[in-house]
Amino acid sequence: MDLLAFLYDSLLKWVIEPVTNQFLGIFDLNGRFSIVFLCVSYGIAYNLYRFRKYRGLTDSRTFWQFIGGHRVHFHPSALLDYRYYFVRGILKIALVLPIVGLVDPYVLRSGDYISFFNNLWGARAQVGENLSLSLLYGLGVFLVQDFIHYWCHRAFHSRYLWAFHKVHHSASVLVPATASRIHFVEKMVEKLADIVCLGAFAGVFWYACGGEISRYTLFGVTYMVLIFNALAANLRHSHVWLSFGPVVEHVLNSPAQHQIHHSDAPRHFNKNFGINLSLWDWMFGTLYVTHSTPEPIQFGTGKQDQDRYLTLYSLIVTPFVDIARKIPVRRSTIGRDWGV
Repeated sequence: MDLLAFLYDSLLKWVIEPVTNQFLGIFDLNGRFSIVFLCVSYGIAYNLYRFRKYRGLTDSRTFWQFIGGHRVHFHPSALLDYRYYFVRGILKIALVLPIVGLVDPYVLRSGDYISFFNNLWGARAQVGENLSLSLLYGLGVFLVQDFIHYWCHRAFHSRYLWAFHKVHHSASVLVPATASRIHFVEKMVEKLADIVCLGAFAGVFWYACGGEISRYTLFGVTYMVLIFNALAANLRHSHVWLSFGPVVEHVLNSPAQHQIHHSDAPRHFNKNFGINLSLWDWMFGTLYVTHSTPEPIQFGTGKQDQDRYLTLYSLIVTPFVDIARKIPVRRSTIGRDWGV
């Protein structure tokens, strides 16, 4: 009975609860893959469909065809994304959080920065929390995090890290769940970068204010997250072309810009690394702006990888295999030394 109880507890902790939490995530406004944001995104897509159909700009006879239909949403790549979305919950509990937890105790906290500045310059008078400061602090956290994610994203397009990020780009069709096709190594790096940089920002900001300031929220969600997720964020991983135009796209990342980022055409390589803002792409020379007329795009990483990312196992293990192949192996000299 003890063994059965142990097995049940293990199954509950490592499988049932993570998968259940992933499912419940569709009702959480803190995540992009919330059913509310999905409805908002596809509501925008429906209005775009009606507009284009009225103007004769689309050949799609139905809205279902307009967003990709069966060929996209039931494509093997999309079906793999749906499964991987739930497996990510298991990977988070089994690998991401434990490994991040090993590093976490050695990372400076916001309180450490406040203590340092207090010792250096003395304590500051409490400003007092108000709406303006809450809005400013929330905006600052958003900008710092988006900036961090831009550089993390860009780093994972480099030679040795690309193997892990390639998992995301291996999707040959785009559906909202493709946003979750992220390798756990990339997610660990992103979380650690957030802990380090946001802790430093919060410490500096709070010291300047003389005490902690909380971010302004709407419906329990940070207002900047709510705003940007409501800007058709789920259409970034879709076949619905929605451009914000060359002017706006110097600041805000549109669905069309992220689709360009997923293109396998050489002219689109290493463009549009921004997550919510394309401002960083503009500043650092990786911006590619789009127009209302859709560009012909094929998603994925080319024919050479068509058969390499077809299973959950391949999404998790293939990057390690590719990295191992890049490590130079010195040929043994034992045989020569012994005359073999």
